[in-house]
Amino acid sequence: MERNEILKEITEIFVDTLDNENITIEESTKAVDIDAWDSLMHVLLVDEIEKHFNVRFKASEIQNWKDVGEIIDSIDQKSQTH
Repeated sequence: MERNEILKEITEIFVDTLDNENITIEESTKAVDIDAWDSLMHVLLVDEIEKHFNVRFKASEIQNWKDVGEIIDSIDQKSQTH
């Protein structure tokens, strides 16, 4: 799956999970860029991303993510090992 496809699907997850159709997600988007993306919402987003892409992330991976691009990196790496 290409990065832009993953980004599109992640955007849909953010829109649904945060219940906000006006959210725009880019690879450089960070939690501080989106008001509703707090620590509780982060857990829900990770859960939805794991379900959607059929992957599991280690806590250490999740803690090291600085932006959406790094989430895409993790999904891409795990997708290649399936």
